[in-house]
Amino acid sequence: MKYLMDLLENVTLREQWRRIVTGLRAPKNSGERSYAIYMFMYMVGPSSIALIGSLLITCAALFIKMDNRERSYIIPTFPIEIIIPNIQKPEKTNWETPEQPKEDDIFKQNDTIKDNPWTDSISSRDRQTKSSDSSSDNPMPVGSMDGIIGSIRQTEVDLRPVMAPSLAVIKGLQGRTDEERKLALVKYGNKEGGGSGSSGDITEGAVINALRWLKKEQRPDGAWNNTKPAMTGLALLTYLAHGDTSASKEFGTTVENGIKWLLNNQEEDGRFKGRDAHDYSHPIATYALCEAYGMRKLPELEIAAGKAVDVIIKGQHPNGGWDYNCKQSNRDDTSYMGWCVQALKAAHIAKLENEGLKQALGKALTGIKKNADTAGRFGYTSPTDGNGGLTGVGVLCMQMLGASRETEARKGIMWLQQVTFDWEKPWLTSPIYYWYYITQAKFQAGGEIWNAWNRQFAVQLVKNQKVEKNAIKGPDGRMHDIGWWEPPAEIRGHTDGSVMDTTLCTLQLEVYYRYLPTFRTMEENQIEKSEPDHNDIRINLSSFSAITR
Repeated sequence: MKYLMDLLENVTLREQWRRIVTGLRAPKNSGERSYAIYMFMYMVGPSSIALIGSLLITCAALFIKMDNRERSYIIPTFPIEIIIPNIQKPEKTNWETPEQPKEDDIFKQNDTIKDNPWTDSISSRDRQTKSSDSSSDNPMPVGSMDGIIGSIRQTEVDLRPVMAPSLAVIKGLQGRTDEERKLALVKYGNKEGGGSGSSGDITEGAVINALRWLKKEQRPDGAWNNTKPAMTGLALLTYLAHGDTSASKEFGTTVENGIKWLLNNQEEDGRFKGRDAHDYSHPIATYALCEAYGMRKLPELEIAAGKAVDVIIKGQHPNGGWDYNCKQSNRDDTSYMGWCVQALKAAHIAKLENEGLKQALGKALTGIKKNADTAGRFGYTSPTDGNGGLTGVGVLCMQMLGASRETEARKGIMWLQQVTFDWEKPWLTSPIYYWYYITQAKFQAGGEIWNAWNRQFAVQLVKNQKVEKNAIKGPDGRMHDIGWWEPPAEIRGHTDGSVMDTTLCTLQLEVYYRYLPTFRTMEENQIEKSEPDHNDIRINLSSFSAITR
């Protein structure tokens, strides 16, 4: 609450009332409207509510226009002399929270693979591990964990500003068009949405630079280094989020070759060759295949994505969680669960019909909530371990699963208000990985929570992208710039190299048009039917073992 009070106090009175009036015009259940009503009550105070309320009701009655289809409200502009009384802040609501689990009820870590780089005291440095696949180029795990084992930090949070009632929805996967991107960038990247006013043009330039860098970094076989299935999956997700498929003029061949590599390197059981020791590769590659199938309903993609999704469904624990390698155990890893939930949600959006898919999504909510503490943090494998870096993972998963208004999600998003996006003084030990989730979670929350973050992260990412001038030839025959990211301020954290860092940063800048925020609703008729386009460029897969066995 103090954070929101500071936001209001640091702007002029004119700007305060502009935000309130704008919010009052927002949809009924939106976060902006709830924020505006709350701040109006706070500024005006109990002594003035009756007088101002009567005045507004009278004015509204004079200016309401109705017809048989819709009802619109025109709020007139008139001067008001504001008298802000000296009142105390409202008392905090005592939100119900689940009981803290007893020590005996918390699952103990029971990992038979002794290659966790965080098992050595509190060091964030990795140590050598053995790959689960002899063909892997990188023996290190791909995912990121907290890195620091710290004591639980109890803090009070005020949940009232968090008013996101809807389900986080991946936009109609076939409809990520140039026009839709431009509209979304204006809506969520301009000053009203918390941006710099021209952030749409700025961020899209950085996105295109990154996509061109990834194109140049792609191996001749269609994969990306170091851990091929994971990095190929992440790279494909950045292109798909931008609306680029095999039909794209500039990046079509890049996307097609990446998909071919995944299909040709999928094993009979649905997993992928070249995976890392903990097999983060699997849910990441599955995520990409599901989105690719959702955008282009090719039967070859349906077969491969379905096999990969089955591995995740069968690997889910009875309590809804997941462990490394999608194996059965008593260990529920929040970081690993994050990729599994994203993959299954993409499968659901793409309308895959795997047996048990809907049930797995339902159970996943229980698994995610199990690692939440009463202060809002999400731990690593229990509520009490880690430094809170994975809180963004837990919150985003709950939003994707339609639980953004549940206590754990609301407390989590408010706990994340302490997080900063500062490239020179990065947050915790794996900032790019954590920011990837936090950016999406705050976008879903909307309102001032998103606006304040938007003003930080977009500018910082664009400013700190490394750019090489005239490094790649485009389809127009001209030379173009390329751009990539490396970890900030010598903080290496847990990364698989520049491909991983660049894809996670790019996906953050694509957040404006990749999802529908939870404070907006989408009617079914707004989603384009996912029917194959006769003009689609089909992928010739006749020689690939992935579909011929």
